[in-house]
Amino acid sequence: MMENYQTPRGTQDLLPETTRKWQKVEDLIRNLCDVYGYEEIRTPVFEDTRVFKRENDSSDMVNKEMYTFSVHGEDSLTLRPEGTAGVVRSFVQHKMYGRLEMPAKLYYMGEMFRYERPQKGRYRQFNQFGIENIGMKSPLIDAEVIALGYSIVKALGLSQVKVLINTLGDDASRTAYRGALREHFKDSVGELCADCQRRYEQNPLRLLDCKVDSEHPSMQNVPSLQQYLTPESKDYFDQVLAALDALEIPYEIDDKLVRGLDYYTHTVFEVVSTHPESGSQATVFAGGRYDGLVEYFGGPQMSGVGFAMGLERLMILAEAEEVALGEEESLDVYVMALGQVGTLPLELATQCRAAGYHTEFNIQPRSLKAQFKSVDRRKAKVAVIAGESEAANHQVNVKFIDQQRQITIDQDELITTLDAYFQQEGEEQA
Repeated sequence: MMENYQTPRGTQDLLPETTRKWQKVEDLIRNLCDVYGYEEIRTPVFEDTRVFKRENDSSDMVNKEMYTFSVHGEDSLTLRPEGTAGVVRSFVQHKMYGRLEMPAKLYYMGEMFRYERPQKGRYRQFNQFGIENIGMKSPLIDAEVIALGYSIVKALGLSQVKVLINTLGDDASRTAYRGALREHFKDSVGELCADCQRRYEQNPLRLLDCKVDSEHPSMQNVPSLQQYLTPESKDYFDQVLAALDALEIPYEIDDKLVRGLDYYTHTVFEVVSTHPESGSQATVFAGGRYDGLVEYFGGPQMSGVGFAMGLERLMILAEAEEVALGEEESLDVYVMALGQVGTLPLELATQCRAAGYHTEFNIQPRSLKAQFKSVDRRKAKVAVIAGESEAANHQVNVKFIDQQRQITIDQDELITTLDAYFQQEGEEQA
């Protein structure tokens, strides 16, 4: 008896009717990245574990969710759980800072892997798009990065979203704020979850990101980071907000927004769905500025900023807002076969395809009526009919479906006939 094999837990198959939708979204993303001057970078799906597991990192991703392995005694490797670290590693390894005009504007799109409880919109193998702007530090760049992500969301047709933004300030600001948080939570940390107790020691800012203890009394009156910002940090954040105002991008300041990774500094942001069906998986894209990663990987002291967008979640939100994606494309040409005509349908279809027309041809012996049903199902614009008598005379019948008009032409006139028809159709639609 054969085994009934299924996809591994936390993964999914994307079938053709689904990939059509994904391709439309991916094309939209690539086009907008091109408009904004971002170029694609592709890095390995696994890296040296140290690329992701940095000293004293308090994030759940590093501590609980990574797929880490070693093969044949090699160094520890990890399937990438996020895109930023690998991109910055590549930026330094290939010395892009010495040969590209700064800032370097890069984007990635591909699979990521995290071991976590699967749920709607959250998989163990998932697809992520992200951008990294590396090499310069400016409030205008922070605003531009947010504007790119916001443009993608709006171009896709999502309307029920809002921008949440905060600042973590510079090193001095965060050091002062960590001290204030330790003081605030010192009497209640024992009542919090095990993760929060670990975060209290490693990085108390991450306490604010806890979903388990979000309703605990100690979380309700947390001191605001704004009180501990240095003048320079406050001025930087004010300039980011002014730039968003100039771009007419609405936002809300969220004092508790800290993001899930420890390398963020200054600006952090999330764009979330306000649609009722978004539930706990409301984040559309999120990111922020990081000042120490390039130097960590052996490069010069350089700042970067970026965001990541989960494509599975994006597709779910598009469906919730009833955004039409990836409708099945109609055929340009369907080649019909009647009688014993040998390889002629394949030959005609190949000619049409070489000319750039989306073409299919009949393979099974079927009646004319049955083949016209395929023409209707595939929404073909033109039917090319190859029968025995036409084949003997090196001719074909061409039927223009919308006009209900049929003509007989020589086979070598097929492409010019199609060209004339589709050119006229294009002019009429314009």
